[in-house]
Amino acid sequence: MDLANRKIVLGVTGGIAAYKCCELVRRMRDQGARVQAVMTRSAHRFLAPASLQALTGEPVFDDLWDERVADGMAHIALSRDADAILVAPATANFLAKLANGLCDDLLSSLVLARRPEQCRLLLAPAMNVEMWEQPATQRNVERLRLDGALLLGPAHGEQACGETGAGRMLEPDELLAALIAAFQDKCLRGRRVLVTAGPTFEAIDPVRAITNRSSGKMGYALARAACEAGAQVTLVSGPTALPAPFGVHRIGVESAAQMLEQVLAHVRQADVFVAVAAVADWRAAAFSPSKLKRHALAEPPPLQLANNPDILAAVAALPSAPLCVGFAAESERLLEHARGKLATKGVAMVVGNLVQEALGSDEVELVLVEAAQARTLPRAPKLVQARRLVAAIAERLSAPLQR
Repeated sequence: MDLANRKIVLGVTGGIAAYKCCELVRRMRDQGARVQAVMTRSAHRFLAPASLQALTGEPVFDDLWDERVADGMAHIALSRDADAILVAPATANFLAKLANGLCDDLLSSLVLARRPEQCRLLLAPAMNVEMWEQPATQRNVERLRLDGALLLGPAHGEQACGETGAGRMLEPDELLAALIAAFQDKCLRGRRVLVTAGPTFEAIDPVRAITNRSSGKMGYALARAACEAGAQVTLVSGPTALPAPFGVHRIGVESAAQMLEQVLAHVRQADVFVAVAAVADWRAAAFSPSKLKRHALAEPPPLQLANNPDILAAVAALPSAPLCVGFAAESERLLEHARGKLATKGVAMVVGNLVQEALGSDEVELVLVEAAQARTLPRAPKLVQARRLVAAIAERLSAPLQR
């Protein structure tokens, strides 16, 4: 649970998006967080305090002079043991107050009284598109960013008023991902990372194809972990059912040739290239534009194969190649094959795993192979392993002369 032992103060202001807070609280608690809700008076018009009290298991506070706090200083007492304050929704009025240091209620006083080095501030704006685009709102947002607040969104889309544009509050799963990311080490801050993930789909005819059972989970976990670590991440993905991690730019492809094209289009801006995708080694030598038909008692049509491009080797051979990390999915002699791939591809690291344990699974044991050493990363959820790999990559980047 990524938020275990964390206390999160959830501030709710008066916007229609307040209804999303119920699901957000449930998800935060699923991740182990203790959640303390604080509401503004106007928030009561959109959400009943009893709902948040039931979901958080804690009394809801909304009064600067609340007598339940022994010394009468709720704005101090509620902030001192908090790890983060997340205001969702954050209305235009509330953002304006914070940007100018105004505190005329419990929530604004609580935010101003927090210790920034101990308690992070995350703000999820929600308002009409015209309110969001007003120069005054944009000035306030920029000031809040400069003061150290993390602005989450807003998203673009249809709004409760019927208009469309920027101003929608992010969805609960996106806010949860951003909150979890706020507690991760920013060891890749300022770096650009390019990741491939998933299988490729090599068409034989309009219906059939050569592919594999890769779920894409490891590549998506690595893209998320790199983004959490502060990197700007581009994910080139074969066909999967997975949503793009929050904050990650995903480019969808099908074939190995398409994946290579997108990788080469983006790799020159990358500091790190991680080839996690299970790229098909072969494709049909000739594509049939019409469906191949089965005829009774006839032999199946011959299938001639051609080699697919080696994407990792192509990137590693570039004149100014980024730090390259490959994956070796093997069914036997894992360390031997991983070392071989390290040498033949000319890359900095190879991450090995056994296909019978890794494909489709949520957990995996990995072997991280470098020229001077090999170490085992004990079996763990793929996101945990991804964060370990990101830390190893960051460590390698800090020693650029190593080969």
